[in-house]
Amino acid sequence: MLTAKGVKPVAPFLHRFDNLYLFGAFSPITGTSHLLEMPHCNGNTFQHFLDYTALQEPQEFKIMILDNGAFHHAKKLNIPNNIALLFLPPYSPELNPAEKMWRYFKDRVSMIAYNNLEMLQDKISTIIKDLTTDIVKSIGLDRISEKCF
Repeated sequence: MLTAKGVKPVAPFLHRFDNLYLFGAFSPITGTSHLLEMPHCNGNTFQHFLDYTALQEPQEFKIMILDNGAFHHAKKLNIPNNIALLFLPPYSPELNPAEKMWRYFKDRVSMIAYNNLEMLQDKISTIIKDLTTDIVKSIGLDRISEKCF
């Protein structure tokens, strides 16, 4: 809350955070997306996401473009045969095509006060349910991908 200099804000608030993590993979070619909400962000949950993604269109070979998050490099990862991981250079999130999708999600959940984590989960579920292949394609992932390669 903003107030004049020297004036103490009088709005009560509870300074507390609950977290959830949304893992996602998006195809710039077909517009398909695979999203999975997880309670934590670590090597185990990333492994679960990889296994989940491998089962979606199992005959398709998937190249996942990733940043250098520690959980992406977990030593115990077992990369499925139909997935290859391609890591971006350090500190270059602008090269990650998925960042445009994450912006799409953030624009729809930000600046809203959620009373609890379930309200946020409901909002995210609605966004996912309404996400179509045409929306994914229209976000322009393919234009970013062309710049990456």
